[in-house]
Amino acid sequence: MSVEQLPEPIKAGRPKAAEAEARLNDLMDTAARLLLEKGYGKVSLEAIAKEARVAVRTIYVKFGGKAGLLKAILQRARAGAFDPAGMESLHRPVRDTLLEFGLRFHRMVSTPAATALYQIVVAEAHANPDLAEAFWDAGPRQTRELLARYFARPDIAAQLDTDAPPERLAIHLMNCLMGDQLHRFLFESRCGVATTPEEIERGVDLFLRGVLKR
Repeated sequence: MSVEQLPEPIKAGRPKAAEAEARLNDLMDTAARLLLEKGYGKVSLEAIAKEARVAVRTIYVKFGGKAGLLKAILQRARAGAFDPAGMESLHRPVRDTLLEFGLRFHRMVSTPAATALYQIVVAEAHANPDLAEAFWDAGPRQTRELLARYFARPDIAAQLDTDAPPERLAIHLMNCLMGDQLHRFLFESRCGVATTPEEIERGVDLFLRGVLKR
């Protein structure tokens, strides 16, 4: 083999963007599994770092701590569930948009992992305020803000017969969609199947009957 045929040596240094993203996703996957298995308060950053084979400092640099890591995990799940750009710019019938939102929302919150996380938050929020804050910021708050921005659109507001602020409309819609989900979250083993598309449709229609111009 001539010198010209020799392979170039592997260059040391920072990982490429794709590799770095893959490592980050592996870290979040590992953290999510441990948090769901053991609970938020019983999992240390050291345990997560050891299982994910990263330095604790890496977690602090990337996420700022355990609460920031949980927030990133939730934001990643939301990114795969919702279409914020569509709700904020596309011109579609209100009912179609809200029905799609409702279906996407229930697909996200009806998974075993989502139910387990909700139960952990309810059980540990008082003892771990950072857990409650991270969950709220990355979950319910962003959902309400997404809906409020939608209801605040001039073309959407013009179709509504209500003086309720967009933020209140967002809460009202979520209440119509959630239905008896609280019972399922609290007593999962006694509850049967998750909410059906037909029930979601009825929730959207109930909301629209109260706010849509006729």
